[in-house]
Amino acid sequence: MTTPNAKEVEIDRRSRRRTRTLMPALVAMAVMVATAFPFVASPAAAASIPAAYDQTYRPQFHFSPAKNWMNDPNGLLYYQGRYHLFYQYNPFGNQWGNMSWGHAVSTDLVHWDELPVAIPADDNELVFSGSAVVDTNNTSGFGTRNNPAIVAIYTSAFKNKPIQAQSLAYSTDGGTTFTKYAGNPVLDIGSGEFRDPKVFWYAPAKQWRMVVVKATEHKVSIYGSPNLKDWTHLSDFGPAGAVGGVWECPDLFPMAVNGNPRTIKWVMVVNLNPGGIAGGSGGQYFVGSFDGTTFTSDDPPTYTPPSGTVLEDFESTTFTPWTTTGTAFGDGPTAGDLPGQAGVSGYLGERLANSFHGGDASTGVLTSPEFTIRQNYLNFLVGGGNHPHVPGTVLNGAPPPGPVFADFEGTTWGAGWTATGDFVNAGPVPGAIGDQQAVSGYLGQRLVNTFLDHDLSTGTITSPTFTITSSYIDLLVGGGSHPWSADPAAATAVNLLVNGQVVATATGQDNEALNWIAWNTTSWQGQQAQIQIVDNNTGGWGHINVDNIVFSPQAAIPVSTETAVNLRVGGTVVRTTTGNNSEQLDWANWDLRDLVGRTATIEVIDNNTGGWGHILADQFTFADAPALSSTERAHWLDHGRDFYAGVTFNNVPDGRRIMIAWMNNWQYGGNIPTDPWRSAMSIPRVLHLQTVAGTPRLTFSPVNSLKSLRKPHPFTATRNHLSGTVTLHGRGASGDTLDIVATFKARDADKFGLNVRVGNGQHTSIGYDVHRGGVYVDRTQSGNVAFSPQFPSVEFAPLKLQAGTVTLRVLVDRSSVEVFADNGRVTITDQIFPHRNSQAVQAFTEGGHAQLQKITIWKLRSIWQ
Repeated sequence: MTTPNAKEVEIDRRSRRRTRTLMPALVAMAVMVATAFPFVASPAAAASIPAAYDQTYRPQFHFSPAKNWMNDPNGLLYYQGRYHLFYQYNPFGNQWGNMSWGHAVSTDLVHWDELPVAIPADDNELVFSGSAVVDTNNTSGFGTRNNPAIVAIYTSAFKNKPIQAQSLAYSTDGGTTFTKYAGNPVLDIGSGEFRDPKVFWYAPAKQWRMVVVKATEHKVSIYGSPNLKDWTHLSDFGPAGAVGGVWECPDLFPMAVNGNPRTIKWVMVVNLNPGGIAGGSGGQYFVGSFDGTTFTSDDPPTYTPPSGTVLEDFESTTFTPWTTTGTAFGDGPTAGDLPGQAGVSGYLGERLANSFHGGDASTGVLTSPEFTIRQNYLNFLVGGGNHPHVPGTVLNGAPPPGPVFADFEGTTWGAGWTATGDFVNAGPVPGAIGDQQAVSGYLGQRLVNTFLDHDLSTGTITSPTFTITSSYIDLLVGGGSHPWSADPAAATAVNLLVNGQVVATATGQDNEALNWIAWNTTSWQGQQAQIQIVDNNTGGWGHINVDNIVFSPQAAIPVSTETAVNLRVGGTVVRTTTGNNSEQLDWANWDLRDLVGRTATIEVIDNNTGGWGHILADQFTFADAPALSSTERAHWLDHGRDFYAGVTFNNVPDGRRIMIAWMNNWQYGGNIPTDPWRSAMSIPRVLHLQTVAGTPRLTFSPVNSLKSLRKPHPFTATRNHLSGTVTLHGRGASGDTLDIVATFKARDADKFGLNVRVGNGQHTSIGYDVHRGGVYVDRTQSGNVAFSPQFPSVEFAPLKLQAGTVTLRVLVDRSSVEVFADNGRVTITDQIFPHRNSQAVQAFTEGGHAQLQKITIWKLRSIWQ
């Protein structure tokens, strides 16, 4: 892996000579800037970008609103020469809330004009996601045949009742202004999880069709209507594919296989959160057939894992020779559900290991005898809670020694504590409040919990002044992950104030389980301090939990809250897997090729007492190939962390199927370090349905009009032998807005690829992993990664080399990378937040040699110029 100190070796380049000359003053400025920051972009380009669109992380060729929060694309539509992009929008702030439909239009899918809010929230409803159609035949009566209405079909999230239903709004001025239909809602099944309608005209039946999700049931409902107002249920699709989170934002459309109009398949898109292939939000698709009533997937209905040697199938009535501690696993394997549990499925045979004895409040460990690893893979079934193993935690940690400054066991905050906002007349509470998830990990009977009015409560709770005399201040913290350092105005944090300044801070992990945080206070001993609990967030996980503040001589060790299956070798956990907050077991696999011949043990651990605080396991089997989970078997729109709610445009005249997605992830979407806007859209992508390994699969390419942003005189290089890391030098070889096409040929390297946005100790790696057989993006050192514990990550997409080569097209913007590998057979989209002057590009290999057959780098103009 490269570092900023890697030896810089200039690669030969062949680029055309610049024909444009610069004014002397501008030349002098460029020389001055280049001396200080060798990789900074041309000041000539930057000077013409309006200040409102020239922030460090402002995307320069992706759409983002001028200010405020944005999420799902809605109502994607082509009409009278313009592409309409509606989107979920908060007109009043850059956190989720007040959901309305924002609006932007484009003639080329590259340059966008932001328009006023199209469909605002009101006192009755929030305006959730949906779609839009041109009612050419005036079936709704909202327009005329000469002036057909644009009709938006959206989800009404009612404020006065927990119901989601489908409603209409219509426009007769080309989509500029909308009127809500007086007969709303037009489709209401009495559900609070029924949303995101995508509507299209189905010509064979001369009717409209709607796909809309029953989110928690993992179903897409299909409805028909002659007039957009009266809807009849036709069928349901699902559960199928990946079901790790709620289903959202469906789509259904026909496509020609390999461009042949005589071979038509239908594609069903289903986004889900969480449960995406890379973690958190993601989008999957199914290829199949649609007869106007029912969608049928081509995927096989069942899965058979690779055969192998069974290590343990838990078919006995006892665990012997495995051993247990605690009470969670009982006296032996169980036959399905335990008291208070419902829906355990997916296990083989009659029994399984189930830690729900005594409910989620029980804990325990189930440990195998030692065994020798003799095959390449260990496959097993796992279910239950998604609480991962965290290195450095302990199973049974005692509270740290020292005087307790605050235990919050009273009904008030305590003597000398003061509060502001919603917390003035409140006090500590005994656990969860109302419909809050189970709160765990606190000591005693009460704790600070700012979930008073759900996540809408805000304010501060501040301690009296004290003198720091201990080496550490230890405290239990849980709740939302909204760090003070990322955005104080939206923080859920507990801060240490010394002389009125924040010198240490902690936040939750988007989890109701409290755990120990330790502040090293040796440098502030003898100084006056206060502890302040801050809740400034009204979005998701907009609350914080705090308990048991201790002045201690030692740092508290965090307690394990895992529900996990671990492999220990030499006393160290070397592999770990968890459930997916589901009672349905699914296949998992561990690649053990580097451990063959070693002695190991398996631990099935339940150390969690909160919601989903149990683990299920079955059928540990050695095999020569991995068993794939439903998530791994699913077909993904993108293998990155930041491509969600992807849906396609209606009415595109040339028959292209074009998709755009929210370039963010619900795991950390409210925390990304952007202001005054939050979130951007992906580059619009053209979808193709091509035969891959004998099966129709989607491939993706950026809209061709993106090439209009390419500046002249690209950097090029050909046939360069690579060993180690080299920095590309020459005109056009660096920048923060780039379109890169690079073809590599594998030799004997373990990994090879590109590093982008290099500098200031930062880089983002885009490469090919030979041993794993796929493309990856590593953003763990990409810049600001500290605003959320879920953000630093490595994404991977399986992809076989073609004749030993792979071509990567990489779109680099100020705060994102989008990777299209081998003509979009797989894609990876990730946000990054590097220093503005981190602009170098490197080619690298690890563990051997590769050849960079050709690379071309175009600088891209800003769409805001």
